[in-house]
Amino acid sequence: MDKSKRAAVLAGNWKMNKTPEEAKEILNGLLPALKGADCTVVVCVPYTDLGVAVELCRGSNIHVGAQNVHFKESGAYTGEISPLMLVEAGVEYVIIGHSERRQYFGETDETVNLRAKAALEHGLKPIICVGELLEERENGTTEQVVTRQVKAALADFTAEDMANTIIAYEPVWAIGTGKTATSEQAGEVCGLIRRTVAGLFDAKVADALTIQYGGSMNPKNCDELLAQPDVDGGLIGGAALKVDDFTALVNSASK
Repeated sequence: MDKSKRAAVLAGNWKMNKTPEEAKEILNGLLPALKGADCTVVVCVPYTDLGVAVELCRGSNIHVGAQNVHFKESGAYTGEISPLMLVEAGVEYVIIGHSERRQYFGETDETVNLRAKAALEHGLKPIICVGELLEERENGTTEQVVTRQVKAALADFTAEDMANTIIAYEPVWAIGTGKTATSEQAGEVCGLIRRTVAGLFDAKVADALTIQYGGSMNPKNCDELLAQPDVDGGLIGGAALKVDDFTALVNSASK
């Protein structure tokens, strides 16, 4: 696998953190610090911060993403946001299927697929999350779980769709716990994802796919994780809220 065939993407998932004013402070720190980054940088902020983020990042090398999107353009879906709304707001990327959405808000493999297809239809780039629970890791079913999630998420996708799609491997047991998959574990599952995509499409599509690792990536472990041949970047949680830490991760991905 030749990593030069695909883009390194470092995306920060701010989750339910930071008011617009606090977001402005972080972004004003990131914009000059990341000006020379040699990788794609995305900040996925809460809905209430999108306006501030889009305005501040306009014309810069930092792209703005949302953390979820509905699969309908409008309708009686209280609390949801449609792809049309995100596009008009100036959003480019959207996280779909994060384990917290699956665990707390009823997201399923099927709705992940619907949301991802809706995002693509409206020109948004989905970051599709997959990953196993601790019990699934311990009982040896990681491969079955991740393969199922990938296949379900990409149902009815075309090769052209895949050119605008990112997959993030996020072992649920390593999200917000301080535990991190070893570089070998991360590389092994990211390789599994690439092989699964090759089976669904072909080697060319799989080789071009950006696969991120997410799950307590930080400045101390990022070099080892990003050195894995199938790890092309990261979906970053806690470290994305700290200017120095996120800058260090972007610098590592830019090497």
